[in-house]
Amino acid sequence: MEDNFIRPEPGHKALIDKYLRMQKKRSCDHTFSNTLLWGRYYGVTFKIVENMLLFKTKGKDTFFSFPVGIDEGVKPAIDYILKECQKEGVSFKLHLVTPGQFDMLEKIYPEKFQIEYNRDAADYVYETEKLINLSGRKYHGKKNHINKFLVTNPTWSYETLDDKNMEECFQMALQWRNENEVEGNEEKTAEMNVTLNALRLYKELELKGGLLRVGGQVIAFTLGEPVCDDTFVVHIEKAFGNIQGTYPMINQQFLIHEASAFSYVNREEDMGAEGLRKAKLSYRPIFMIEKGIVTLKQ
Repeated sequence: MEDNFIRPEPGHKALIDKYLRMQKKRSCDHTFSNTLLWGRYYGVTFKIVENMLLFKTKGKDTFFSFPVGIDEGVKPAIDYILKECQKEGVSFKLHLVTPGQFDMLEKIYPEKFQIEYNRDAADYVYETEKLINLSGRKYHGKKNHINKFLVTNPTWSYETLDDKNMEECFQMALQWRNENEVEGNEEKTAEMNVTLNALRLYKELELKGGLLRVGGQVIAFTLGEPVCDDTFVVHIEKAFGNIQGTYPMINQQFLIHEASAFSYVNREEDMGAEGLRKAKLSYRPIFMIEKGIVTLKQ
């Protein structure tokens, strides 16, 4: 059945951004870059319905996003999704739904839906100033790692990503892939493809990037963008782990140079990876953005 949902392409950025900017959200999913880059892996398509933006993910199961646009458009858009699910013979499922969005559903459709939150999908949000200054005992370890980096790497330098150094970041990413057993792991391969495509398309996607050098060689880079007026999202961060302090250093320097004007920084989810969860918690998030799957009550 032709449903007129289409795959996002770079040329759709202005249209999709128009709707994303109608609502202030701090979730990392509320960006065109994530939609485009990860959408290719997850099979995401979109459509404008009742002057609302809908995303549809079709794999083993069919999922829709929470409608994006004005509050008054939520009910007709949800009604449309309910009808589409009935036509296609699939269960109604909304994914990546935040508590605030579920509260809105409850007001429109009392006791009709239920939500199950997924801890692995929750975003970590931090105070930018604290990640820059790393003041106090709780950041003592991070500060020590950076001090060790500064002592052992006196030739270090930071640069903003541009056309002159992008290819070096690309080559560094390929080397990182070879050193981190990416081949044969579907999720790691997808994440690396997203990284490489983000570098290729950084200007079209209006991403901000930064890199670290030691001895003239790129040893780390990161990419991100604003998601709203007070929050910056870090989408990608790659560093050679054999150089102590590289990850804390690129994290700090990138925020200093590219995101210091934002109150908060969203460093995305941990996907249930134990090591990544430990690392993200060690930076002391000020709050988490919960996300869940909404289904009809039985």
